[in-house]
Amino acid sequence: MAEKREVLLSVKDLNVRYTADRGQVQAVTDVNFEIHRGEFFGLAGESGCGKSTVAFSIMQLLKGAAHISGGSIEFAGKNVLAFTKEELRTFRWEKSSMVLQSAMNNLNPVVTIGSQLMDAILAHEALPKKEAVQRAKELLKLVNIDENRIKAYPHELSGGMRQRVVIAMALALKPDLVIFDEPTTALDVVVQYNIIRRIQELKAKMGFSVLFITHDLPLMLEMCDRIAIMYAGRMAEIAPVGDLLEGASHPYTSGLLQAFPSLVGPRKPLKGIMGSVPDLITPPPGCLFYDRCAYRQKDCLSAPPPLEAVGENHTCACYHRLKKEGE
Repeated sequence: MAEKREVLLSVKDLNVRYTADRGQVQAVTDVNFEIHRGEFFGLAGESGCGKSTVAFSIMQLLKGAAHISGGSIEFAGKNVLAFTKEELRTFRWEKSSMVLQSAMNNLNPVVTIGSQLMDAILAHEALPKKEAVQRAKELLKLVNIDENRIKAYPHELSGGMRQRVVIAMALALKPDLVIFDEPTTALDVVVQYNIIRRIQELKAKMGFSVLFITHDLPLMLEMCDRIAIMYAGRMAEIAPVGDLLEGASHPYTSGLLQAFPSLVGPRKPLKGIMGSVPDLITPPPGCLFYDRCAYRQKDCLSAPPPLEAVGENHTCACYHRLKKEGE
């Protein structure tokens, strides 16, 4: 039996709604998962499935029309949803930080990257300016950027360098959890590879846990310890990478695996998933994947299937899960 690791983050029965002109959108419904200390945990699914909403809920960054309507989020045994403003200020960056997609939009274009790194440090620690400058230089070196670029402005850096600056900023206070939300979007494949490799190296060196969000399932299979698959705001399957490589239990996960080219092994014909995601303002009854599922049966319309254990650390929400050879 695998060694049981300490749970760092626990999300239980999370529900998030958005207020739209046509009514309430149930963007996230009864989402459950845990991330252990030192774990590389992936969250995958089609655009609009609720991945980023889950991340913003963890960091308590939902604004405007979005609000958490139920459930709990615990970090190191403490209820994040009950944090005071001061506790949230400590939680963000010191305990958990987030790297958003599109680094140019997350950096101030008229302030040097050194000043922005120092601002992140000095907002939480009282340091002399000279020491803060040195810390900023060390952070740049941490992500393989020459410390002499400390006076550079964002527009003077390449897209990959800007993203590495944002990663450095997220690691400035040595958090226990770093959330990466599509960190390589709009970057070419060589730059993507270098950034992903550096994330893995930094994780190994600093020991933080990772919540890695993307729609790129083959990339996750190369990086993660476990992967959670979301569909239309619900969890479809959560499994160790090895289990998914042997064969997914949920038809949607299986469809995703067949829709992407494998990074290793022989070439195989790709297959798309027919149909589209249901309207979450007026969702259909039962399983939300019903209209697109080749294995659907009448009882799938009775109620949304619960997330149930199908193996060690492996859960699946399907009434007629796919069988692996030998079962």
